[in-house]
Amino acid sequence: MPFDPRQRPLSAPEARALATLLEKSRTVPDSYPLTLNSLVTGCNQKTSRDPVMQLTDDEVLQALDALRQQALVVEIGGARVARWEHNFERGIGVPSQAAALLGLLLLRGPQTAAELRLNAERWHRFADVSSVEAFLNELAERSDDKGGPLVTLLPRAPGARESRWAQLLCGPVDVDALQAAAATGGSGGGGAPAATALQARVEALESELAQLQATVRRLCAELGLDPALSPPGQE
Repeated sequence: MPFDPRQRPLSAPEARALATLLEKSRTVPDSYPLTLNSLVTGCNQKTSRDPVMQLTDDEVLQALDALRQQALVVEIGGARVARWEHNFERGIGVPSQAAALLGLLLLRGPQTAAELRLNAERWHRFADVSSVEAFLNELAERSDDKGGPLVTLLPRAPGARESRWAQLLCGPVDVDALQAAAATGGSGGGGAPAATALQARVEALESELAQLQATVRRLCAELGLDPALSPPGQE
């Protein structure tokens, strides 16, 4: 049976670990599956995260163990170190497009359909905002036999032009708390479009750097070189 958040909602560390695995599988595939160290770094990064967290190795391991028991992640044994991969689509019971939207909501908090389309650019390219809304509506109208709704449309905040969507994988949404956070400068404030664009650029640069590092490591392994050593004459 698909994951039912009404019976066993995800904790904050579980949600962050699961969504980070989903994100990295799509944005830095050369570095995926992730080691524990890479996953902790991804969980605690300061860009594209709301809220920013400071999880320890033990907290992430506990989250992974709980997720594994629910068949939401899989441990891949390696010659040197274990790696982890998500089982998001099959475990939650959603298509890849819906998984992208849920992952973004888990990582960045409530967002409008337009914000989700922009933020999903490197996860999945939606044709337009209407296509994003179509998947969100499907998630909101998910039947009880499939585990119930996974997202909800929040009441429009004072001064906001559009309503935001929130995920339900972590349980019911505290609308009053979200509106209070927005009113004090949290998610959904007036600077959201500029902040979103800046975050997207930073995330793109981080992804390119991670891919370059993975390529260098692979080439060095093929050539029998140590990537930590400088080339001759460049000390």
